[in-house]
Amino acid sequence: MARRQIYMDHNATTPLHPEVKKALREGMELYGNPSSLHSFGRKARHMIEESRGKVASFINADPEEVIFVGSGSEANNTVLSMLMCPSKVCSCGNADMAGREIITTSIEHPCIMRTSECLQDRGVPIKYLSVDQYGKIDFEELAGAITGRTGLVSVMMANNEIGTVQDIKETSRIVREKGVLFHTDAVQAAGKMPVDVRELDVDFLTLSGHKIYGPKGIGALYVRKGTPFCPLIRGGHQEQGRRAGTENTLGIVGMGKAVEARGKEMNTESKRHLQMKRALKEGLAGSIPDIRFNGHPTDSLANTLNMSFKGAEGEAILLYLDEAGVAVSTGSACASGSLDPSHVLIATGVPVEQAHGSIRVSLGRGNTMKDIDYLLEVFPPIIKKIRDMSSAYKRES
Repeated sequence: MARRQIYMDHNATTPLHPEVKKALREGMELYGNPSSLHSFGRKARHMIEESRGKVASFINADPEEVIFVGSGSEANNTVLSMLMCPSKVCSCGNADMAGREIITTSIEHPCIMRTSECLQDRGVPIKYLSVDQYGKIDFEELAGAITGRTGLVSVMMANNEIGTVQDIKETSRIVREKGVLFHTDAVQAAGKMPVDVRELDVDFLTLSGHKIYGPKGIGALYVRKGTPFCPLIRGGHQEQGRRAGTENTLGIVGMGKAVEARGKEMNTESKRHLQMKRALKEGLAGSIPDIRFNGHPTDSLANTLNMSFKGAEGEAILLYLDEAGVAVSTGSACASGSLDPSHVLIATGVPVEQAHGSIRVSLGRGNTMKDIDYLLEVFPPIIKKIRDMSSAYKRES
């Protein structure tokens, strides 16, 4: 039995915030359909609109610009799928979006990458921007890639695996100067750093509830007022006809409470995480040879540290750490079932062998410096143990 149980996989998902738990317990009494006109329905509707106001305030949007969806992946799919809509009854059809080109990056979340591949098979041209060794896009490449056929550019705000933060404000300036719609996936950024849609000047922005200590199964999509839009799920008047289906009242209430809590805790927590991350990085660098840190050294999420170890498989490291009571990840939770090396690390130039030996530590509100001390105690012997069994590492050494 491990001496401690430590969760350090908060980019995969977060535990419910105590305030969210309390709100969910109270919200379980809200069983009325929010579309119903009777008092039960009106009460549920009131709670939904209250939460919509909280989410809007969190990102400096107007409440009518926030659409509740089932997840961040659904929000991203909704935005990209507009490029396949030939309908003239949609506002996107009026903007002649069908078949126009999408530009995205080579390090997006799998829900953007797989949807782009699917759309490409259906005839939508896709361009992928390269990134440098830290995961940053090149603004000259972006400007040169946009043509008269480009309908949408999608660039994630912060990478889920390596934590690198893009300059979304400058990206948006370049894109919108060319008269093209711009979307950013802010699922990992929101709740860890300020997200202001007015300052960023984006057309679409994606949020997820369970990444910010809210419930799973709920997300939100910001759509700038007046922007062409096409629903992914049709057949209902909910969300002003932009997302059909009876609203997930409980999830929405939980997400509203989660952003409210993030607004109070985020700044202090970010400073604390940065101190812990620096201590962990310096401690590991000083105790483990042949270690490589991935992602931008400064423009990165305060809670995220990704590293590769020569001569050690990521899955083996993860399992030994789990045995020691520490939960981390080998990369994106949505790609963890794949045996392929991380497309993010490969895009940044990490050799395939080292990409296979990568671990992501993502800190959360419950972690303390004692957790870092414990990880620094158990981590080096685990890497040594794995390398001692590795004939490849001995040959390389």
